[in-house]
Amino acid sequence: MNTVTNKPKLKTSAMIASIAGEGQKTTSAPFGHALVKAAEQDQAIVGMTADLAKYTDLHIFAQKFPDRFYQMGMAEQLLMGAASGMANEGFTPFVTTYAVFGTRRAYDFIHQTIAEDDLNVKIVCALPGLTTGYGPSHQAAEDLALMRAMPGMMVIDPCDAHEIEQVVPAIAAHRGPVYMRLLRGNVPCLLDEYNYKFQIGRAALLRDGSDVLFISSGILTMRALEAAAALRADSVDVAVLHVPTIKPLDVTTILREVQKPGRLVVVAENHTEIGGLGEAVAREMMLHAAYAPFRQIALPDAFLDAGALPTLHDRYGISTEAICQKVKEWLSK
Repeated sequence: MNTVTNKPKLKTSAMIASIAGEGQKTTSAPFGHALVKAAEQDQAIVGMTADLAKYTDLHIFAQKFPDRFYQMGMAEQLLMGAASGMANEGFTPFVTTYAVFGTRRAYDFIHQTIAEDDLNVKIVCALPGLTTGYGPSHQAAEDLALMRAMPGMMVIDPCDAHEIEQVVPAIAAHRGPVYMRLLRGNVPCLLDEYNYKFQIGRAALLRDGSDVLFISSGILTMRALEAAAALRADSVDVAVLHVPTIKPLDVTTILREVQKPGRLVVVAENHTEIGGLGEAVAREMMLHAAYAPFRQIALPDAFLDAGALPTLHDRYGISTEAICQKVKEWLSK
């Protein structure tokens, strides 16, 4: 007799639901609070946004430092041009908007007015990858590919609140342009359980295992850790290598882990399968003859559907359950 489990009906709010699981520890607005702390130490830091302070947690900075906050209105190209001007005058602008607007809409302005002159602008963008259900207009599935291709641009994809709190002062101290994916609101906090310390350009082995090696970034590191725990019940031993800095890539650590024999290498990312972490890792494996069975967990090369996030994560294979199923399928072949 088959038992059907009736899942609760998802509401419209699930299109922008928190990525935190039920009962998971979270931190409220880690970026906003971390930026305030950094700005207390560095008078050059200013906050700038394109009408999205509340939705990028920059309102916390604005409340603390109203004279160092600039609301540029719905004009992302103007925002990037103004940030370049501020940087030319010796300030360190932290610029926030949604990832679709910061990368797709303002790309040429970032390229010509910030990156080409190697200016000290930190571009921090919310709703990266598939973290909203509002369809292709808001889903920045290709932002890493775009920003990786820009000369001189550092690219960072944090996993959780604990990491964001460490990334902000690190990029504030770094001289040069940075693109950082932003997790906002009530953000999961789990990396503190692994004594994790963020370092620019460094990957970190969070757990070791003999059967599968996950190489992951962003929220897919959280999913990889969840999948590793679930797969243990099926006697699958899983390692998780977290790679928060997509550019510059920690090639040495990645190759060291890939070359350990007998493991399936699975790159997991909240990004299209084209141009992100997966292709970056595959390139280095080819260049260094580091041959191993290789698979990708990523978003498809397609315009994604609108809908509730839990449904979409299942549909596009980046939920914990979908990841576990895929790994078991690959190992059985």
